[in-house]
Amino acid sequence: MTETAILAGGCFWGMEELFRQLPGVMDTRVGYTGGDFENPTYNDMKTGRTGHAEALEITFDPARLSYKKLLEFFFRIHDPSTPNRQGNDRGTQYRSLICYLNEQQKNTAAEVIREVDASGRWPCKVLTEL
Repeated sequence: MTETAILAGGCFWGMEELFRQLPGVMDTRVGYTGGDFENPTYNDMKTGRTGHAEALEITFDPARLSYKKLLEFFFRIHDPSTPNRQGNDRGTQYRSLICYLNEQQKNTAAEVIREVDASGRWPCKVLTEL
């Protein structure tokens, strides 16, 4: 049995490479999510007006990697405290976003966000959209 997670935290190519190396990750796929522009292309995304974020769909084995551990890794590999920016990439398409697929994922994501905020790791409040 597998589970799916959808996460956005900057350039999806960079995120994808890091997640592929995690034990328990079975497959990844890049795309766009979180907006209302139908079927955006890369050129549409460059405008920053689609409402979408560059995102990664991750298929993982929950017996080897829990959703919580997956999210903890997510918060280690990007800065969730900067609005619409990751490194040199700027724009709404590079925002931090978790697209939960069920109530359990929503609750776990909210818990992890609270934990990351309380940790003081980032200089500002976590701005990850849920």
